Amino acid sequence: MTDSDKAKGYLDPEDWAAFRRRAHETLDRAIDKMEQAASGRVWTPVPEEVEAGLVKALAMAPLSAEGVDKALAELLPYGVGNTHPRFFGWVHGSGTPFGLLPAMTEAAINANCGGRNHVGLRVERALVEWIREVFAFPEGASGLVMSGTSMATVVAMKVARDAALDFRSREQGVDQSRLVAYTSAEAHACNARAFDILGLGSDALRRIPVDAGFRMDTGALEEAIKADREAGLRPFAIIGTAGTVNTGAIDPLQKLAAIASDERLWFHVDGAFAASGQLSERLRDKLSGIERANSLAFDFHKWLHVNYDAGFVLVRDGELHRRSFSSRPDYLKGTIRGLAAGDPWPVEYGPELSRGFRALKVWAHITEFGPSRLGQAIGMNCQLADTLAGLVDGSEDLERLSPVETCICCLRYVPAGGEPINLNALNEEIVTRLHESGIAAPSTTRIHGKLAIRVNMTNHRTRESDLHVLLDAVRALAPGAIEAVQQA
Repeated sequence: MTDSDKAKGYLDPEDWAAFRRRAHETLDRAIDKMEQAASGRVWTPVPEEVEAGLVKALAMAPLSAEGVDKALAELLPYGVGNTHPRFFGWVHGSGTPFGLLPAMTEAAINANCGGRNHVGLRVERALVEWIREVFAFPEGASGLVMSGTSMATVVAMKVARDAALDFRSREQGVDQSRLVAYTSAEAHACNARAFDILGLGSDALRRIPVDAGFRMDTGALEEAIKADREAGLRPFAIIGTAGTVNTGAIDPLQKLAAIASDERLWFHVDGAFAASGQLSERLRDKLSGIERANSLAFDFHKWLHVNYDAGFVLVRDGELHRRSFSSRPDYLKGTIRGLAAGDPWPVEYGPELSRGFRALKVWAHITEFGPSRLGQAIGMNCQLADTLAGLVDGSEDLERLSPVETCICCLRYVPAGGEPINLNALNEEIVTRLHESGIAAPSTTRIHGKLAIRVNMTNHRTRESDLHVLLDAVRALAPGAIEAVQQA
């Protein structure tokens, strides 16, 4: 490339051989990072000098190739830590080294998968059909790869809302619709957020009490539906949860599906992580009823370990789904032949006109590992949660706060004897010290008002030895945490 070409704004490498060497070196650093995922600290705070370097690099742009590569390499130690086997906190997947390969292919193709006639749409259609069969949805069901369950829920509930209002809401809005829906008190906040985004208001989503296993109380649900109808409101949907965020509980999906059918309501399942249990012999029966849903939202980047981000929405009635979003202005007009062919386009099933080729990494991940191996990884995590529960139940200084249904165990440290102490503050301090030490990274939640150390296992690298490291660290850090709480 000549200086004149550079002045005109051409962006291809000046020296392809040099760029090839540079790319190989970057790939090697990435592989080194993933090869060492099970060692070292779980989480490392970002140093001030690294953050300052990010600002400085932009001010000095363009940097040399060496400068850019050095800056990229410096970022590698400072992620959230979810690749490490002792990342026990939020439900994050752990990714795989294999994920680097489809990511490179995706970048090379650089396709907008909102529409048009190219291989990206073919990959996504094949994936949609595979998922439809996995969850036993009927032919004619539709699906879309999304950024995650949060956006997938918005799509699903828009279809439900529009269908309930005979699609007049697309032009006339939802004022005075009086629509209400129902979900568990343990459901994820993304459901209420979807109602906010869709103009229904978060108050329109009723939070139904749960039973002793933290599953939706179906009796209370039926009473709430009856009360709302008598008050002149319009119930239109039930949202069941497959894998609650606090405890991993799975709502009684068969019963919820039956109630939805009897009441003529839309049945949606938030299956963010546990819907993946459909591939696991251990969880498949617990998910019975998911095949009756009108829509399903879940993530590949959680318990199936596809690299971020990759979620999915599946809708039983593909025609309703398309009718809720389809709008093809002149510049997006389809044709029978050529690049503008390939109907229907994904833009007719969701809000994004510009969409990355997310489907590729999901399709490649499934073809690389297969459903059986992915299901076995899920079963292994569930077994580890059972093991942890047993270790907690067999100890004198730990207390389990909830049942274990999937891969989450909630516990707290309770010092034997000694002076009374604020156990909530103590356990929060222990978790903070675990993070800062780099030993492990659980999260916290509240179970019946008690602050819990919430241990989630959605990492294929976690082993039983990691559980012992965690509990040993809790006990080792407890004396310092007790002192800090007493002095506060």
